Amino acid sequence: MSAHTRAAERYVVSGWTPDKSRSWKLAVSYGLATAKKKDSTGICFIGERRFSQFLSNYLPAKPGNIVTLNRVIIGRHDGLMNYTLGQRKGLRIGGDTRYSQEPWYVSGKDLTSNELFVVQGFHHDLLYSDRSLVKEINWISGNPPDSDIPMTAKFRYRQKDVEVSLESSSSGETWVRYPSRARAVTPGQACVFYQGDRCLGGGTIDMVFCGDETRGGRLPNE
Repeated sequence: MSAHTRAAERYVVSGWTPDKSRSWKLAVSYGLATAKKKDSTGICFIGERRFSQFLSNYLPAKPGNIVTLNRVIIGRHDGLMNYTLGQRKGLRIGGDTRYSQEPWYVSGKDLTSNELFVVQGFHHDLLYSDRSLVKEINWISGNPPDSDIPMTAKFRYRQKDVEVSLESSSSGETWVRYPSRARAVTPGQACVFYQGDRCLGGGTIDMVFCGDETRGGRLPNE
């Protein structure tokens, strides 16, 4: 949203403490249907449906192979759109006696060959990055913050904030650097910037790197 749009916003419970009990009690007193509803942790606008089912209504699924870094086929996927970097759930590839019993995680996608790459181990190196190119950044104040102010970024919902610094290139692109590295930073998802508990703005992750190697796509530097 633009700064002009935000100027008309009103948050009726913004002055309340983070404790939600007051909101719930007020909802009960007014007899609201949502008074006893559990917190939503999914995507509110699709309702009680599987995310993959929702996507299939708008994007044609194209099943393909799940492969290791050596391109050994170890399973089948239901369409690359249904998987994200770092994902473990829903792969259905456990129990292969050729490999250890460590869990498998999505490490990248090849849109050309329609292959889903997987690696074993939660902390596999290919799941980590130290910089990313973020585009279409919308700063809440209308202007980017000073480059020397301390800030953090959140790359995934419920993920711990990561200390970052910003660097603008000569072409006007914004690079986000995080030397301590972050797990499963994924192209196409949001990067939201904070200074303490104050939201500064956010944009869309376009490319992800660790050193000179790409992350989230084909095999590194392929």
